[in-house]
Amino acid sequence: MKSIAVFCGSSEGYLETYMEQAYKLGGELAERGIEVVYGGAKVGLMGAVADGVLDNEGKITGVIPNFLQTKEVAHEGLTELIVVNTMHERKMKMYERCDGVIILPGGWGTMDEMFEMLTWGYLGMHQKPVGLLNINGYYDALKAMNSTMVQEGFLNEWARSILIFDADLESLLEKMENYNAPELPKVINKQATEARIKCPKKAYATIIATTTLTKSANNPHISAYFVFLIFTLPKYTANT
Repeated sequence: MKSIAVFCGSSEGYLETYMEQAYKLGGELAERGIEVVYGGAKVGLMGAVADGVLDNEGKITGVIPNFLQTKEVAHEGLTELIVVNTMHERKMKMYERCDGVIILPGGWGTMDEMFEMLTWGYLGMHQKPVGLLNINGYYDALKAMNSTMVQEGFLNEWARSILIFDADLESLLEKMENYNAPELPKVINKQATEARIKCPKKAYATIIATTTLTKSANNPHISAYFVFLIFTLPKYTANT
């Protein structure tokens, strides 16, 4: 991995270990020569990650919506700061510039970012490792919830393996380096990947997809993965 996107909270949390581990992560990635892309803020765990990278002479790019930049939360010492219009553009830009993703503790914004990356992986949009650094057992309940979703039939076992859990940073990075994306079910492979790329006769689907992605880029409330619903419509699958 040459670059990693880090999603984490803009708060510090009540325990010092959260900030300490975030700073350590930034330093470790810098020492390994891995470029970092993150949310661009100078506060909370995000700020700690950035400081860890910069203090160890690493490279880090921040991606921040303009409405947050105007609130003076943007980090001023970054290698590069990219200002976008919406929260969705922020996630897309970070996704485009990384080879893998690491999740640290955070709130709803971090959860949104994590589940978007997982959903894109589930739908075959990428094969990048998504690692979760489980500091102080913060994500134990999420791990249990994943098991519940599998047990109750709402999540496939293969899909659960997309999210890599570990409480140790070095171990997590090793797992991510050795990650092999699970083989997608044939229905997803055929409709969401092969048809999207290799079937010129279905140009109308490409047009719809482009329109949907354009709309979603201008509206943070429209998820890009909605476009994949198009490829499951009977009209589209009739000729596959």
